[in-house]
Amino acid sequence: MSTLMRVLCLLGVLAWPGALAAQEFPNRPIRFVVPFPAGGPSDFISRVLTEKMATLLGAPIVIENRPGAGGMTGIASVAKANPDGYTIAIAPSSQLAMNINLRESMPFHPIKDLALLTQIVSVPEILVVNETVPVKTLADFVALAKAQPGKIVFASTGVGGMPHLAMELLKLTADIQLVHVPYTGAAPAVNNLLGNHVQTMFADVPILLGHIQGGKLRALAIGSHSRIASLPDLATTGELGMPQVLADNWYGLVAPTDTPAPILAKLQSAASEALNSPDVKEKLASQGAIAVGNSAAEFQAYVKGEIERWGEVIAATGIKIQ
Repeated sequence: MSTLMRVLCLLGVLAWPGALAAQEFPNRPIRFVVPFPAGGPSDFISRVLTEKMATLLGAPIVIENRPGAGGMTGIASVAKANPDGYTIAIAPSSQLAMNINLRESMPFHPIKDLALLTQIVSVPEILVVNETVPVKTLADFVALAKAQPGKIVFASTGVGGMPHLAMELLKLTADIQLVHVPYTGAAPAVNNLLGNHVQTMFADVPILLGHIQGGKLRALAIGSHSRIASLPDLATTGELGMPQVLADNWYGLVAPTDTPAPILAKLQSAASEALNSPDVKEKLASQGAIAVGNSAAEFQAYVKGEIERWGEVIAATGIKIQ
């Protein structure tokens, strides 16, 4: 046998376990970690996605809600899980792009310790004010904030999350001063906004849509590239002269980084096919979430870009989480 043939045979033997594992995968239930409580937007998105993925993969996918530390607890558990494809998760933008710039130490690195498979959805952020604030447009809001520096109070769902950083980006862009009050989640923040304990906030479309449609909150702009079907008359920040203020929240599908490549490919393919199916797109759109389902390479490039973009905002504001 020639040297070349020996090398080829050796490579075949080395590759065989991974190839065999991929052929057999999945042959038991897959654990899908949602790093937030049941009933929230990420939980809804995950259940829509996994129902379709389970059919495509031919195996059950079991949702496991593991809330804590703004999503860090659940994602850290996945980064440290057995890399066999049977533990995957929905990861929020805060865990993949923000915290690495906000915290001096983290229990995982979003690029080194996680395989980034696909972007699941994009969820635009809407800037709203409550009924007591005498403004109807983004320009009115900026003018009022300039006339009353440090008087307008904004809520967020927590320090360093997308709703917080979206408002910090608006503050930097418009050169205005607002007072920040962080809450432990969307529900208490919106409740206090409705009760006029705070006057304004950025938040995900699903969280605000009912209150906007019911006339309790006034929408001023959507921080996205495009308008959305549920609020077709609401202009984007770009249309209103602030194209820098882009604040799409987003979620991605991740797995432990050392998971065999053929298994990662199967998971990515099933997720992408699910997210590009009309029924899944429709279900997600009904809640203001835009299905994506891009390639792993595209998602990895996107996450790196978001780390850099939000890193600049965080550096300019000096925000840190201990």
